[in-house]
Amino acid sequence: MKIDQTIPDRSVEVKRTTKETEISLRLSVEGGEQIIDTPIPFFNHMLTSLAFHGGMGLRLKARGDVDVDPHHLVEDTGIILGDAIARVIQEYGPVRRFGFSVIPMDDALSEVAIDACGRPYLVYTADYPQGTCGEFDVSLVREFLLGLANTARINIHASCRYGYNSHHMVESLFKATGRALKEALTPAERGKTLSTKGSL
Repeated sequence: MKIDQTIPDRSVEVKRTTKETEISLRLSVEGGEQIIDTPIPFFNHMLTSLAFHGGMGLRLKARGDVDVDPHHLVEDTGIILGDAIARVIQEYGPVRRFGFSVIPMDDALSEVAIDACGRPYLVYTADYPQGTCGEFDVSLVREFLLGLANTARINIHASCRYGYNSHHMVESLFKATGRALKEALTPAERGKTLSTKGSL
């Protein structure tokens, strides 16, 4: 008898509504289209890069009080994406846990290491030469990653080693995050939990 070893379509849908933001998304870890709709064009570009290079399908629509400050929308998008990743792990079983990627983009080089271990932590280092990319404040990258790490309950160590152009630095960081997530979220061999403790 032939055993079907195909990977199921690990998909989840999540919505989050607060007084500051309203966000909905559908995440398909095994792939699909990237359809990103927020009022922040540079952020749309970064989320598309993360999902595309992570081999993920991502449909996301976000609205919020960007007239006050884009901070709420960027942070809450990290939170809802993290929630979706946590649900993928919870609903579809153990994953390989560790992911690592180093991505260059012209003058910039970024590395991201991830441990999908159930314990949130963020270490983030980047020294941007320009404070904005278009109208996007690069300080918001940390807020996105922090929201992602906390709600996905994963370790993220993200570093842009160097670069002369902030756009290239942020983009290489988002691409590396996507690639590291793809590796970390790959189903564990034979469904085993990868921990000496027997559980994460």
